[in-house]
Amino acid sequence: MTDFPPPLSGSAQDETRELRPKFDAAGLIAAIAQDAETGDVLMLAWMNAEALLLTLETRRATYWSRSRGEIWVKGDTSGHTQEVVEVRVDCDQDAVLLRVRQTGGACHTGRESCFYRIADTGGLMLAEDNKAG
Repeated sequence: MTDFPPPLSGSAQDETRELRPKFDAAGLIAAIAQDAETGDVLMLAWMNAEALLLTLETRRATYWSRSRGEIWVKGDTSGHTQEVVEVRVDCDQDAVLLRVRQTGGACHTGRESCFYRIADTGGLMLAEDNKAG
């Protein structure tokens, strides 16, 4: 595997077309998975350089487990896979957005999305409890 070029230095806006991800001090970058068809945000996970490269090469969402300290491919154990349609980086190249075709639930709880709770001033409520009916 090859390394990514280093991020551009200085305070100038980075408008390069070259992928120059800015990993944090732990060597990680935030990765948001979004349903490519509905636009729903499915989950947030972390990637190191190897996971990002594997994702780009295989088109299978590959992440870094901070708790286990290892690479994991979404769906290898659960069968709930993410086929990567497109990878985008934000303006600072310090976060990536994976537009995916999700099979099964994206959340480890089995839910469609990890973002199933709504925060308001009274605390948290489940999104399904807040639907107009």
